[in-house]
Amino acid sequence: MTEPLPDLADAPDAEHEAATKAAILVAAERLFALRGFQNVSVRDITADAGVNLASINYHFGSKDALLFEIFRRRTAELNRERARMLHEAAGRHGGKPPVRAILTALFAPPLRWSSPEHERRIAVQFIIRARSEGTEAMREVLSTDVSHLRRFADALIAALPDMPPEEIYWRMHFALGMLHNNRFAEFDRLHVLSEGITRESDTEALLQRMVDFAETGFLATIMTS
Repeated sequence: MTEPLPDLADAPDAEHEAATKAAILVAAERLFALRGFQNVSVRDITADAGVNLASINYHFGSKDALLFEIFRRRTAELNRERARMLHEAAGRHGGKPPVRAILTALFAPPLRWSSPEHERRIAVQFIIRARSEGTEAMREVLSTDVSHLRRFADALIAALPDMPPEEIYWRMHFALGMLHNNRFAEFDRLHVLSEGITRESDTEALLQRMVDFAETGFLATIMTS
């Protein structure tokens, strides 16, 4: 006896579900980045995405799970770009890139993403929010997952064989602090302080300034008492 054909009307529409999920991710990232995590509701997201109110729970489980999914995707994308640049620098320098090339690979992707005209600008704003407003799951990742930084620390240790690793870790920490606090949105205060001479609209020029400063810090002689 021939088996009855499945009712295609009851089959899940994979294309529609994928489109719905993508629309939620785009809307949520933008709203969270612009308004803050606590000021955006599930209803706000679904209205902006033009999807059913129950869609977030169906696709992600909860608002916090949606936040973490955006965070996971964007940080993974950013760190892949950093890793690619470091790998290319290693290829250009026989497997041992110099300090400047290492710092450029570390700084360039997030700085370029932050540029007002870059398509990933909202993604960076979201990641910045995550550092101050993130869920417990995000905070756990930010405080314990250093796998993406390990390759940079190892590269710096190889590039500076005469410097104690402890000193390299500290200098890397200071360099990352400069990166985290160097955002286009915060330049207005610097512009006021400098009475207008520091207005920086050229992302590549800004990158070179940062790398110049950080490289000097890494190459400075250790002061002993």
